[in-house]
Amino acid sequence: MKNTIICLFAAGAMAACGHANQETPTSEPTDTQTIEVSGTDTQYETDVFTTKSGKSVRIHALMHSCIRIEYDGREIEIDPCSNLNGRTVDYASMPKADFILVTHDHFDHYDEAALRLLSKENTRLIMNKTCVEKYGSGTAMKNGDKEVLADDIAVEAVAAYNTTEGHKQYHPKGRDNGYILTLDGLRIYIAGDTEVIPEMDAIKEIDIAFLPCNQPFTMTPDQLVEAAKKVNPKVLFPYHYSDTDVSGIAAQLEGIDVRIRHYE
Repeated sequence: MKNTIICLFAAGAMAACGHANQETPTSEPTDTQTIEVSGTDTQYETDVFTTKSGKSVRIHALMHSCIRIEYDGREIEIDPCSNLNGRTVDYASMPKADFILVTHDHFDHYDEAALRLLSKENTRLIMNKTCVEKYGSGTAMKNGDKEVLADDIAVEAVAAYNTTEGHKQYHPKGRDNGYILTLDGLRIYIAGDTEVIPEMDAIKEIDIAFLPCNQPFTMTPDQLVEAAKKVNPKVLFPYHYSDTDVSGIAAQLEGIDVRIRHYE
């Protein structure tokens, strides 16, 4: 049994309602929030977007860098991880994935057990070379590669790496991926573990961006603001932020709809 509550309020008050499901077309955000109570022990905030031809894209904030996307009857999982710092995601209760994207092989992004649990016979796994070698199958993409996954789904691997001295060993240049996932024209940038990099200057026309924020592994809040100004998405989700305080980011990004979800 699922109970649905509709409430109208400003975007800045979202946290007061807990788990938010925000109906938003790609052009103009709306202040209508739909709070869904799933009837299960675990609830995830869900934001809903609409593609150019009116198809629904539901983005579920699972945790950290784990994202579930429902699109036109298909399931897309990003960096699935079942257990992290005492938090868990019950992938056994979720549908099998049609597509899984993995940015790199660190334990909080690459979880072999979760990949096997989510996979079915025709699941497409898109990963970097290191992950494919570890897993034993999948499509290896390197920075700059593009794949057409369906008539209305495409993915491009983009650069993701550290630039700060003393941090470069975490994510060396050329090894890991970010992804631009395009769903019926809706462009979603999943940055992966990266700092602000020159390659971001070429990332344009992004509807939704996921940018990481936790030093020393990814960005500081100030770096995230700089990256957001480069990419200029319509909607920004800070993610992978652990205990970093990201509450002040929205005030520095006029014109960008910043949504804070539980991506600790």
